[in-house]
Amino acid sequence: VQLQAFGGGLVQTGGSLRLSCTASGFTLDYYAISWFRQAPGKEREGVSCISNSDGSTYYADSVKGRFTIYRDNVKNTVYLQMNSLKPEDTAVYFCAAEDRRDSRFVLVPWEVEGIYDYWGQGTKVTVSS
Repeated sequence: VQLQAFGGGLVQTGGSLRLSCTASGFTLDYYAISWFRQAPGKEREGVSCISNSDGSTYYADSVKGRFTIYRDNVKNTVYLQMNSLKPEDTAVYFCAAEDRRDSRFVLVPWEVEGIYDYWGQGTKVTVSS
């Protein structure tokens, strides 16, 4: 059972990247998927989340209008399309999966890290000014 994040790299300000989060050994059909990031010297923060049921999406204020999260259940993958990147987006990005069949955390905000069952290894995004 593994969650893997891909797609990071070096990009100039204003550029775009697409991150991928792929599951192996389990299906993402029952999982809400979120992206978190951790910039150097800062705490990890929630970036975006997509539900498993109706496809509802949620974004941190800092990325609204620039980032888009979407999922392809056939490919068992969730994507984070990042446009208009800024130097402050530089961070290691992690994806995380929460099993929504577990109702204990249904009322807990998606930004709370403790509700997630699996974490990817992180992919580094660097935005140059």
